[in-house]
Amino acid sequence: FLFQMTKHAWDNYVRYAWAKNELRPLSKRGHTGSIFGAASLGATIVDGLDTLYIMGLHDEFKQGRDWIQNNLHFDDLNGDFSVFETNIRYVGGLLTCFALTGDVMFRDKADYIAKKLLPAFQTPTGIPNALINFKTGASKNYAWASGGASILSEFGTLHLEFTYLSDVTGNPVYREKVDTIRSVLQNMDKPKGLYPNYLNPKTGKWGQHHMSMGALGDSFYEYLLKAWMQSAKQDHEAREMYDSAMDAAIHHMLHKSNGGLLYFSDLKFDRLEHKMDHLACFSGIEVKLMKRRMDLRFSIFGVVLYLVWAKKHNLLSLKKLLIRRFGHLRLYLPETSLMNIVLLDPKTSTITLYNRFRLWRCLYYNYLCLFNNALEKHCRTPTGYSGLKNVYQDEPVKDDVQQSFFLAETLKYLYLLFSDDSLMSLEEWVYNTEAHPLPIKGVNPYYR
Repeated sequence: FLFQMTKHAWDNYVRYAWAKNELRPLSKRGHTGSIFGAASLGATIVDGLDTLYIMGLHDEFKQGRDWIQNNLHFDDLNGDFSVFETNIRYVGGLLTCFALTGDVMFRDKADYIAKKLLPAFQTPTGIPNALINFKTGASKNYAWASGGASILSEFGTLHLEFTYLSDVTGNPVYREKVDTIRSVLQNMDKPKGLYPNYLNPKTGKWGQHHMSMGALGDSFYEYLLKAWMQSAKQDHEAREMYDSAMDAAIHHMLHKSNGGLLYFSDLKFDRLEHKMDHLACFSGIEVKLMKRRMDLRFSIFGVVLYLVWAKKHNLLSLKKLLIRRFGHLRLYLPETSLMNIVLLDPKTSTITLYNRFRLWRCLYYNYLCLFNNALEKHCRTPTGYSGLKNVYQDEPVKDDVQQSFFLAETLKYLYLLFSDDSLMSLEEWVYNTEAHPLPIKGVNPYYR
């Protein structure tokens, strides 16, 4: 069924918006208001191509591959483009296709685009600016970001792609860039041991002291963990930074609600903000992935919060999470299984990461089916899939955009969750924050 959903999304993109970044399924045309603007950069092609390959849609894959070879060019793009989004979608997507196929065209295109990002790193500290003009090489930060600071979750989410790119091209410059970022962060004083969300790339000083495990901070912590995993657990610096950050966050930001649920609050200038957005739910799972001897409740608190959300708002409100971003489908559990997992003793349990993933998938299989049905009921149109403007409405209005990450993330994660674990083993692949799997060094033979 996921195969047919992907075909429906892809075929209608090809029919009505080919080479455009995204599809407007209701309007039957390309979407020019995306983060990549009106330029025909084929964001859906690049972002969704590895999903096509994994699903065995080889004719569609070749169609996208040939377009990339002949038409994907950044030389004359005059405007501000996100370094972060270009990296996770384009560089990451192309590198995954190279790893899966060995086709050097993908590697060379990733190298070509990554070189276009390098001028953004030309700052006094080496911390890159957020936006770059590919034609002129000029770069800058968002004015709203604490007076023009760089954002932790953006400049801290380059390591997986850049280190792998250095290894497969033999060009050390990419690894040097992310190593510089890591060095700057290591040597800075960190308030309460925490990383604020803003850093001034000119002065090397923190901006507004806003610390969060959610938006603006989330994927920095994700990539510390995944850099350690990508290196076959040899990147000890990444692990040490992650351990220290988690210890500080647990000490200063982890709280328990009146109902007994754990959550990470935000911290602004020593003032706690008792809220937690969905992007922060990953952090509990990360703690457990590090195989640290911690209360197992830390590793499922995000699961509990999502369960409460699902119960309160029914499944309709979850479609926003499915259609929008980050594909955290692994966090849902049936209520009847919750206490059994809470009572597992991490000191005596011998469950491996691989087996824990299989256990979770068995437990929430029914929820996955419900989510999938909800997508079909509320987001499918005759000409593709659309996001929803307000998921709290009984009959939500569609926003008329089929985002590129619907193919890159939502459909891929659903397909993998319903597939055999051997298809893309978590012992051999680590996923970037746009759901593009990159091979683990020294373990995966596809680490070419």
